[in-house]
Amino acid sequence: MDTEGLPLLLPPGTLAALADSWLREDCPGLNFTALATGAGPSQAALWAKSPGILAGRPFFDAIFAQLDCRVSWFLPEGSKLVPVVRVAEVRGPAHRLLLGERVALNTLARCSGIASAAAAAVELAKAAGWAGHVAGTRKTTPGFRLVEKYGLLVGGAACHRYDLGGLVMVKDNHVVAAGCVDKAVRGARLAAGFELKVEVECGSLREAVQAARAGADLVMLDNFKPEELHPTAAALKAQFPRVAVEASGGVTLDNLAQFCGPHVDVISLGMLTQAAPALDFSLKLFVEEAVTPRL
Repeated sequence: MDTEGLPLLLPPGTLAALADSWLREDCPGLNFTALATGAGPSQAALWAKSPGILAGRPFFDAIFAQLDCRVSWFLPEGSKLVPVVRVAEVRGPAHRLLLGERVALNTLARCSGIASAAAAAVELAKAAGWAGHVAGTRKTTPGFRLVEKYGLLVGGAACHRYDLGGLVMVKDNHVVAAGCVDKAVRGARLAAGFELKVEVECGSLREAVQAARAGADLVMLDNFKPEELHPTAAALKAQFPRVAVEASGGVTLDNLAQFCGPHVDVISLGMLTQAAPALDFSLKLFVEEAVTPRL
């Protein structure tokens, strides 16, 4: 995927609204340090201090755009970071530059951390000779989902369904509420119409077969150990070759390769958004040295 083209997916109005809400959260009242810094023109360098994948430029830009500051980037989105490296410069009034500093760094660090974890997972899957899709899940931070899903894409992973309307997911609790797998899937199929796929979470081969017979497009084999996953997926595919199989639950970067197999189409990892460590960035003000012209 062209990572430099990914910012086109982000609506400008949504970016501006998110940036505004983050800044309001961080400073809902008086900005007391503004009197210490003043409003004079200033510039700061953005440094990456840990290795990983750069992700989140559009959110960083949107935050400083709200504050009338300009960002100049030296590295494209999706770049591999080798610390310590100068990533960008930010210019604007000192009090506004510093008002956006922590919000912008937090967003960039978190997004880059998720992209880095996603890239590591994709590389592990490729090294195992597997050609399926590594995906995230809906285990995201409220109010921060767009950033986290975007980070997955920059890292080369699939973001899975963005919200409840992106895919009809029938989980164990839906089956309990409906009374049985067949009834739950038929209801979901009716609601999905022709435009949405239906996925069913299953805990056994029996449930998976029931879901496939009822019209599921995807079957999630949830919390299966690798030694149980692969024979179950093979048996399901033998009867329903067009049904896609997703493996989920308990997958980490350490054991991902064990879940890769010829009958598994998707492996989803909640840890990509829940447990990815943030990258370390810093924003340091600097004074430009005057250049003496040659006479």
